[in-house]
Amino acid sequence: MALLIIGLVLFLGAHSTRMLADQARTQTINRIGEMGWKGLITAASIGGFVLIVIGYGQAHSYHLPLWTPPLWTYYLTIPLTFIAFVLITAAYVPGNGIKAKVGHPMVAGVKTWAFAHLLANGNLADVLLFGSFLIWAVASFVSSRRRDRVNGTTYPAGTAIRSALTLVIGTVVWAVFLMVLHVRWIGVSPLGMLTAPAVPAAEPPAIVEPVTQSAPKTESAVTEGASNASDAPKTDTAK
Repeated sequence: MALLIIGLVLFLGAHSTRMLADQARTQTINRIGEMGWKGLITAASIGGFVLIVIGYGQAHSYHLPLWTPPLWTYYLTIPLTFIAFVLITAAYVPGNGIKAKVGHPMVAGVKTWAFAHLLANGNLADVLLFGSFLIWAVASFVSSRRRDRVNGTTYPAGTAIRSALTLVIGTVVWAVFLMVLHVRWIGVSPLGMLTAPAVPAAEPPAIVEPVTQSAPKTESAVTEGASNASDAPKTDTAK
């Protein structure tokens, strides 16, 4: 669990400097240069991500459930992850209308992804992982939108073609990950979870009827009976 926590601090902390320490971030960039700053953030992000993967695998092996998600959460997770993939795709396709409306689709996609997985997972490791990403994404999105209002940042309206392209790419990537990559990389099939019961059915307790038994002979009684039999006088049958 410690590796998972350290990885989350490194990874999310590296992506929170503008939100938590913008002035220190600017001073560091002026001192080491923008390329040096990007290299530092990249190294921290990669190191944090590796620790998250290792730590999550170790922590998830210990089954510590905090709650049991009901079946309807798995049905809700599917469309929520679809929205998340489309939003994340919108961050990389230039000139689409989704980015013009949302402003920060990458963070919005991470927020939706984390919320969807937090609904369907009640294990301690899952809550720590997805809950941390959800808190970070909500705080980062609010901070980014506030910064846009202060700076007067606007995003150009996207075209219908670019918006449709974003939707198509996001849908294809989501479908491939849903049906192929998730089970190969994570080891869990999201589609298989839809038919699996959230709580296994409990078997009714077996009814055991009392059986009347005779009082068992004690060891001392058995021994005494054997000694009495050996001490009894023998009759001479030859006479």
